Amino acid sequence: MAAAYRSVIKSLDKLVPAKFAPLWNHPAGPKTIFFWAPAFKWSLVIAGIGDLQRPAEKLSPTQSTALTATGLIWSRYSLVIIPKNYSLFAVNMFVALTGIYQLKRIITYRYSPKEPVKAE
Repeated sequence: MAAAYRSVIKSLDKLVPAKFAPLWNHPAGPKTIFFWAPAFKWSLVIAGIGDLQRPAEKLSPTQSTALTATGLIWSRYSLVIIPKNYSLFAVNMFVALTGIYQLKRIITYRYSPKEPVKAE
């Protein structure tokens, strides 16, 4: 598998325009996992944004807490590793913010006064 990957990258190296070569050859560029892991992690953000349409009573506080915690932890990690990975930082901040917003919705729903049932 690694040989096939190297072969594909070598053939793509010839197609990259000169002005994009610094990005292409960057230590956290598209040739590395440092680029592709954050790229695919955006699907978590998209799923979280999709959950904004769900009623608050159907949201999972456990899942939202986990997303918040992992987003914050990996945001910090992305700034202490070498090379610094700003795309990983950005996606994890969005994961954390999405989780925080969902937790706010859950807490607001659970602790807001409920309307009393009217007896007729």
